[in-house]
Formats: sequence, C-alpha cells, structure tokens
Amino acid sequence: MDTFIYPALNSSELFGKTLIVPIVSAANVSQLAVDLLITSSSLVRLAIFDSEFFVPVAGGREDGIDGITAPLELYGKSGTNLLIIQQRSPVLKSRKSKFVASLLQFIQESGFGCVLFLSGVELTNRMDSQMFTPTYQVQLQRGPGLHGTILNTLNSLPIPMFQSPRSDGEHGDINIPSIPGGGLSRRILSSLPDTWSTPTASLLHFVLEGDNRADARLFAGVVAKVVCLDSLIEEWKSPSSWKLGLFGAPHDYTLYG
Repeated sequence: MDTFIYPALNSSELFGKTLIVPIVSAANVSQLAVDLLITSSSLVRLAIFDSEFFVPVAGGREDGIDGITAPLELYGKSGTNLLIIQQRSPVLKSRKSKFVASLLQFIQESGFGCVLFLSGVELTNRMDSQMFTPTYQVQLQRGPGLHGTILNTLNSLPIPMFQSPRSDGEHGDINIPSIPGGGLSRRILSSLPDTWSTPTASLLHFVLEGDNRADARLFAGVVAKVVCLDSLIEEWKSPSSWKLGLFGAPHDYTLYG
C-alpha cells in the first residue's frame, strides 16, 4: 500500500490507534465535524493519499502553511492515539470500487485498533421515531466486536441504533441499512471482507443542506465523547478557512436600499 499513502508511515505510527474516517455525504457534515476535531485538537497533516480516485482539487493550506491541500489527507500528532482522515473531494464514479478496496486494505494492513466512519443522512428521510436525536450508530455483525477498544463507549452512551427510513434494492450486505444521502457509507460497510479484523462502527447524523456549522459542532461533540477526546478539548475552534466564505460571503445589504 506504499502507493496509496505518501510518505509511507512506520507501523508504529498507525498500529493500535483509533482512526476516524468521514464520508462525503449529506451537507458535508462529517467533513465539517472533522475540521473542528482537527483544529480543536491541534492535529497536523502526516501524509496524503493517492489522488487518482477523486475529482481533482487543490488549494492553499490552513494558516499559510507551505504546500497545497490534497483530496484525502491523514492528520495526527505525537502523543495521541487518534488519527483522522479528511476528505475534501468526492470519489470519481468510475473509481468508487477501487477506492473502497484500497481504503479497506490500508485500514486492515495498518493494524488500527479500531475505525469509526462518519456520515450525514438526509433529514427529509427521517422517521417519526427518529425525532428525538439527530445522531445514530451502526455496529457491524461481521468482524470483531468493540469490546476492549475505545469505541466500546458506544455501548454505554445514549446513541440509538440506526434503522433505515427506507428499504431499497441497493447492492450490498443486507445487514447494513440503507443510508439516504450517505454517499459511499453503505458500500464501504458492506464491503468489509470475512477476514476483517479491525473493530468498526459508524456514526450517522441527520442533517439538512444549508449553513451546517451548528450541525457540525453537535456532531463533533458526539464523536469527541465517543473517542474520549472531549475532556482534552478546552474549546471548539473552527479552521481559518471557515471565515473566508465557507457558505458564501455576507450579503451587501446596501443592494436592498
């Protein structure tokens, strides 16, 4: 997997750590939540992933750091067991299968202690029984359970199990619920091989497209609680890029007289 991630990291930098992976999905709420987690935890970019799978994108890095932003990046820092992937561009339709296979191979071969996938869910698909909280979880029937990992907190926190608001013919494991607006979430969870050895779970957050900074803050707070990061974050900090037109520049009200 040396060609999937650059620079190739030592096994000691990955083995046994918790990996958080946001999936491009409804309102990009998982990417926004990860932005908050990275900035508030002062994580730094450790590596970038092969860009062949993504819609091409490049831009400046946060706070004037040298270099350019890549479609898929890995963040962490010494002294912490948490690693976070940030995805800034959707996967090309023709590369979806290869990307999912490469991502899962990277996770399996790196020996992570556990992995948590994040996804948004279209709010318009919410059922009456799902009106009490926006955040739900999915635990897998295949692979090892969460016991003995930091994700075992999911079994004690009041985060309900996700039930799909619809049943359709989407290809994949019938034990993985349909996730409207979830992007590649269901495909990834359905593609775990029978030999999968990494404890895995997913958090889903119902959201409506718009100014989703408040949704991201709420979702990030739940994720931080799950991975026991909340006590280490003194205050939530948003990236400087959020201040430069994340949801467009403010209206010039002189236009209206």
